[in-house]
Amino acid sequence: MGVKRAIFALLLGTLPALAAGTGSPSDLLAAGRVDDAITTLSGSISRAPQDATLHHLLCRAYFAVGNWDHAIPACERAVSLAPEISEYHLWLGRAYGEKADASSFLVAAGLAGKVRTEFEQAVVLRPQNAAARTDLAEFYLEAPGIIGGSQDKARAQAAELMKLDPGRAHWVYGRLAEKARDNVTAEREYRASIDASQGSPTAWFDLASFYRKTGRLDEMEEALHRASAAQPDQPEILVDAASTLLRTNRALLFAAALLERYLSPRTQEQLSAFKAHYLLGNILEKQGDRQGAAREYRASLTLARDFAGARAALNRVGG
Repeated sequence: MGVKRAIFALLLGTLPALAAGTGSPSDLLAAGRVDDAITTLSGSISRAPQDATLHHLLCRAYFAVGNWDHAIPACERAVSLAPEISEYHLWLGRAYGEKADASSFLVAAGLAGKVRTEFEQAVVLRPQNAAARTDLAEFYLEAPGIIGGSQDKARAQAAELMKLDPGRAHWVYGRLAEKARDNVTAEREYRASIDASQGSPTAWFDLASFYRKTGRLDEMEEALHRASAAQPDQPEILVDAASTLLRTNRALLFAAALLERYLSPRTQEQLSAFKAHYLLGNILEKQGDRQGAAREYRASLTLARDFAGARAALNRVGG
């Protein structure tokens, strides 16, 4: 499963509740109220500055809205307070990685070593951490050799993952095949990931992403239908599917329906509500409904006021 796409879906799965009631950070994030969660966590940290869990959760809240400059110091503080916890190193590595993706070549090159170090440490501390092994494998796949990239090392991680999570292992093998421009093997591995995960919506989405990259858009759309029809173990897959359809300008009415389904009160977790409103705004804007688009962009900013994409879009439609 692709690391960047999976981050939001993974976030809520391991968020511990810090307090009972609807005002806890985990409850606020589940409701998509990222700003309120950040405010609550910041207040808690002022009262308990040595609590590593609070700093870790604050990092992940900032991560959710793409604020890497605030996420990194929060994650660094969590690691410094509890260096023995694998998950803290994993999320610090992810924050470094996202910052690198958004930076100039020189800055990114300087951060790459930190990404590798944190992912490797996360695996050393807890070898059974399948998410850490997947992220480390993707780093080895994507990074140039001069900064630690190695397809052999990626294969070694895939071999270990086969013992822990075969679905993730087949995803890594699929990415390796893509790197080798062997699309036949890549497709076979992504389908093996679907089988190994018993039809996981995430695995169907990964296959859809492969079809998008190879220009097989009809098959992409069919795979997204399969992803959305499966029981969503991670509700954010609906947002990811809608984003992919919007990106390829395909089935926009279906994309809007997925977003509305995600935002339905029946949805248990709405971490990406701010993003869902933003994407709905994009669809309405494409359809010429600037007023409706502005309404969705404002709804996005109500939940995450620092979300730059919604801010720029609102300015664009004159909201």
